[in-house]
Amino acid sequence: MIEIRDLCKDWKEFSLKGITLDVKKGEYFVILGPTGAGKTLLLETVAGFHTPDKGDVWIEGLDVTLIPPEKRKIGFIYQDYALFPHLTVEQNIIFGLKLEKSSKSNTNRARLQDIMDWLEISHLAHRYPDTLSGGEQQKVAIARAIAIEPQILLLDEPLSALDSRTRDYLRGELKRIKKEFDITMVHVTHDQTEAMFLADRIGVMMDGEIAQVGTSKEIFNEPINERVAEFVGVENIIEGVVESKEDGITIVSIKGHRIEAVSDHAVSDRVYVCLRPEDVTLAFSKKKSSARNSFKGTITQILPSGALTRVSVDCGFPIIALVTKRSLEDLGFMKGDEVYAKFKATSVHLACG
Repeated sequence: MIEIRDLCKDWKEFSLKGITLDVKKGEYFVILGPTGAGKTLLLETVAGFHTPDKGDVWIEGLDVTLIPPEKRKIGFIYQDYALFPHLTVEQNIIFGLKLEKSSKSNTNRARLQDIMDWLEISHLAHRYPDTLSGGEQQKVAIARAIAIEPQILLLDEPLSALDSRTRDYLRGELKRIKKEFDITMVHVTHDQTEAMFLADRIGVMMDGEIAQVGTSKEIFNEPINERVAEFVGVENIIEGVVESKEDGITIVSIKGHRIEAVSDHAVSDRVYVCLRPEDVTLAFSKKKSSARNSFKGTITQILPSGALTRVSVDCGFPIIALVTKRSLEDLGFMKGDEVYAKFKATSVHLACG
């Protein structure tokens, strides 16, 4: 549906660097990255608000690189809603429809009413934006965007200004919109939970470049390099060297220790061992388990973090484990205790060094 080819754009203080990306028809694609990564600038370039210095943007097989925004059949939803404060809810949505006194007027007005009914905002029709809650304003912005029947809906951090309860509700609404209208959606966010919940696929963006594209599982469990691993919360990132391959298991040497993993990396490759803290279990005894990796260490820190607790263990190399509050109380872990940190070979991902 969307093809971006070697896209470059220089704003002097920031630039998009050779971005190549495909978004499939009907896909919910999320561009995930930290603040300042260039996510919004990429989205605006796809929409036609910026002309690239190099590269092309194609929509449904048509080169739209030089076509103005209003001719691209794209809806755009901003973080700050961008509603007209002097227009009522109905008038804001009508503006999107460009409702005129024409033969299409009755059709457009019927569509307007259908959309307001569907989004449950008909009762707000004659109110002004400054009298609405953040969630209500965002619904109006969504209604205005989909009223023009776009082929593509671009969303720039659409939920970031909302409270957590409203944010959770509108995530569900966005999935409902995709299903109902069978529309291609590209959604920019720095919120990893949002990306996991909504995305068919995710593109991780850093410093004006797309670092990795994949499913949620691939992005969060199989990061391509150390930077992506750090961003997506893989707290255990340890540099090592592939020492050997034994019976389908890759052995990585780390400071005299041997970690077993499942990987295609070759012997002598320098790699980063990436291990999510929720995949590490702690125990006082070494007794056998299904985990191929088991290392004795000393607890150096216990840090409560909501419903979970981060436990740091020095095993000759640092390991962080996430433990539930109940487990922590039952096991009675304390700083200075000697424990075994255990994890499966299949939980280990090796990223390029």
